[in-house]
Amino acid sequence: MMELSKLLEGQVAVVTGASGDLGRAIALGLGAAGAHLVIHYRSRSNMAKETVEELRRMGTEAEAIQADLNGGDAVARLMTEAHQRWGRLDVLVNNAGGSRDGLCMMQAERDLREIVDSNLISAALCSREAVRYMLRSHHGAIINISSLSALTGLPGQTAYSAAKAGLIGLTRALAQEVGTKGIRVNAVAPGLIDSQVVRALPEHLRDVRNIALGRYGRPDEVANAVLFLASDLSSYVTGSVLNLSGGLYTGSS
Repeated sequence: MMELSKLLEGQVAVVTGASGDLGRAIALGLGAAGAHLVIHYRSRSNMAKETVEELRRMGTEAEAIQADLNGGDAVARLMTEAHQRWGRLDVLVNNAGGSRDGLCMMQAERDLREIVDSNLISAALCSREAVRYMLRSHHGAIINISSLSALTGLPGQTAYSAAKAGLIGLTRALAQEVGTKGIRVNAVAPGLIDSQVVRALPEHLRDVRNIALGRYGRPDEVANAVLFLASDLSSYVTGSVLNLSGGLYTGSS
């Protein structure tokens, strides 16, 4: 089996929303496997730059690029800069997103639209632009970070659950469109991962007694799943959703 440090040797990966806990872990995992990294961020420049510095200390080439993923022109610029920097684009991890929890009947239309835009529309725009470069090399992997909420639904997360479920639909449809072109598209649906987002949930929603493994997942465990789907270790896997919930949910995806 190929060494971990060579799984993505020389490849170029874009990780969106890489200034948070999960995005940072994913970027570090891909960098440890030999990829060059584009660290996307919207507003937290200091955290993005810290991730870039850590990657560079590992000997990984990395750049931080700011972009508002809700605009098609900004997304196109992000992917173009990534391609121009290293002359290729091999991996896209659609990790950007967020939620504003609240009962559907109480949420403002602006909030509902923003949740769908940041979790689903942005991923569709990024995928559209990345595929254009991946087609040139007949090679690529797109990994969409969905959520356990997409599989089960959670009260107070109507828009978020819908957007993340839409991301699974996007995954499956796009996989069918580009499979014969050497591009694979998969999704990861994390459950309760130890992060700022999970720590902010109501206590009854983050009770570890509901998890078969009896603990929260770690960001690096999500990163390992993403690395698997990004590399040739999963060369015959596309259109799939990896349930990464520690047994919190064991139904069909």
